[in-house]
Amino acid sequence: MSTLPPSPSRSAAPHSRRAFLRGFPLLATTALATGTARAAGASTDPENDPVFMSAKKLAGLIAAKKISSVEAVTAHYARIDAVNPKINAVVQFCRERAFAEAKAADAALAAGKSLGPLHGLPFTIKDSIDTAGVISTAGTAGRMNYVPPKDATVVARLRAAGAVLLGKTNTPEWTLAGGGIPGISTTANIVYGTTKNPYDVTRSTAGSSGGAGAIVAAGGSPFDIGTDWGGSIRGPAHNNGIAGIKPTYGRVPRTGHIVGYGGYLDSWQELGPMARRVEDLTLLMPILSGPDFSDAAMAPVPWRDPAAVNIAKLRVAFFPSNQLTETTPETQDTVRAAAKMFAEAGATVTEDCPKDLILELEEIRFKFMAACGWSYLKRLADKWDSKAVSPTVVARYGVGTTSTAELIELWEKQDANKMKWLAWLKNYDLILCPAAAKPAQPINLGTQGTTWRPGTSYTGMFNTTGYPSAVVRAGTSPEKLPIGLMLTAPPWRDDIALAASAFVESKTGGWQRPPI
Repeated sequence: MSTLPPSPSRSAAPHSRRAFLRGFPLLATTALATGTARAAGASTDPENDPVFMSAKKLAGLIAAKKISSVEAVTAHYARIDAVNPKINAVVQFCRERAFAEAKAADAALAAGKSLGPLHGLPFTIKDSIDTAGVISTAGTAGRMNYVPPKDATVVARLRAAGAVLLGKTNTPEWTLAGGGIPGISTTANIVYGTTKNPYDVTRSTAGSSGGAGAIVAAGGSPFDIGTDWGGSIRGPAHNNGIAGIKPTYGRVPRTGHIVGYGGYLDSWQELGPMARRVEDLTLLMPILSGPDFSDAAMAPVPWRDPAAVNIAKLRVAFFPSNQLTETTPETQDTVRAAAKMFAEAGATVTEDCPKDLILELEEIRFKFMAACGWSYLKRLADKWDSKAVSPTVVARYGVGTTSTAELIELWEKQDANKMKWLAWLKNYDLILCPAAAKPAQPINLGTQGTTWRPGTSYTGMFNTTGYPSAVVRAGTSPEKLPIGLMLTAPPWRDDIALAASAFVESKTGGWQRPPI
C-alpha cells in the first residue's frame, strides 16, 4: 500500500466510543428514545445506539434535542476510529470542520432555527464525489492532493439540508477500474489500498462504492452517497448487508462526480443513497432529486411518496436465477421467500425470467462499453496527470475497439433491446431477483472468476435500461454473510422500489450488526 496523501487536521482527540456511550443519557432510557421516534412518526427503527440507528431516527432525536449534533458526530468518529483500521473504508477526514458545523447546528437549534431535515446529521461521501475543502482523489494518483473548489450537487444539497460531512470513503480508481489491483476482488486502489468487509475481513465489499457500503454497515456513518454505472451501489449494498438504490436515470444530478455525464455511455450512470434502513433512502431521495441546470439529462419529474404504494395491488415478477450463471441455493431461496411474502400480502406474483432479453442485453452492453477501446479512461488519466495508473485500468487500454459503423450498430441494438424490455415490463410493477449470484467472495480471488461471460451480472441490465433498482438485505448465507434482494420498478417509479424494499425489510429485519 502506498503512502497516504495528507489528511485534513485530526487535532480533535480520538474518543473512546464505549466510554462515550457509558455517559450518554439517551441510551439509559430505551422507552424514551423509542417513544419519541414513534410520537414524531419519524422512524420505525427499534435500534437505540446512535451509531447503529437509522439516519431518520437520529435526525429526529437531534431535532427533538434528545441528542446533540456534537454528540452524534463524536459517537460516529469514535466508531470510525474503532473499525476503520480493520476495514480501511474512510480515507479522508474533515474533523475540525465537522465539529465546528455540529456546534453551529446545536447553537442554531437552541435559537429555534432548523437548518433542514438533516439538521446536524453526520454522513460520509464516496471519494469520487467532489467535496469543497476536502481532498477528493477518486482513487487516482493525479488527484492525491486535489481539493475541489466546490461541492458536487448532491453534497451541496445534503449540506444545505443541515448534514455534517465526516469524511470520504474508498473507491477503485475513477470507479470504473474493477478492483484496481489484479487478483484483488474488492474496492481497492493504488492511493489508499484495500477495503475489507465488516462481516468478514477476508471478504470483498464489492465496488465501486465499497468504502461507503463497509462503513455504513459497520456503524461509522448513518448514510453515504454511492454511484452506480453497473452495480456500484447495489453490489456493495448486497455484500455489506445494507440498503441502497440506483434511482431512475435522470433523477439525481451527477455534477461534481469524476465520471460525469455526456457521451455515448451517459445513460448508465446514476448517483444514489446507501444506508442501513430503507426509511433513510426514502428520507434522502427527495433531497437529492431534481435538475441542477448543469446535468442536462435531469428531468423535473415529481417525487412520489412510497407510503402511498399499495403492496397488495402490485403485479410482481420474480426469478431466483437468470439461468445464465451459477447462483447459490441460498440466494435462490431468498428470492423465493420474498416472492411468497408479496403473494401472502395479496400481490399478483408470477415467476418470469426474460432470459433471452438478459443475454442479448449483456452481450451488447459489454461490447458497447469497450467500443472506444476504453479511451475515456485514458482521457481521465491525461486530464488529471495520473502517470501511475491502476494495472486493471492499463490492461483495458485499446481492448475491444470497434469501427464507427459497429459502434452505431451496437447503439441501435441497445435501444432495440430497451424497447423489448419495456414490452415485457408492461405486465409488471416490480421485479424481484438476486442482487448477485453469490454472497461476498474472498478478496484474494486471483484470476478466478475474472473473465466475463453473459449473465455474470444481475445489476448492469438495469443501468442500461435506466430503471430504478434497490437492494435490501433479505437473507444470510451459510458463511453468515448478507444476501441482498434486488427490487426493480418501471421508469420513474422509484417509490415502488422503495415501498417494496421497506416491505421486505419489515419481514426479514434487513441490516444486522456485523461482528467487527
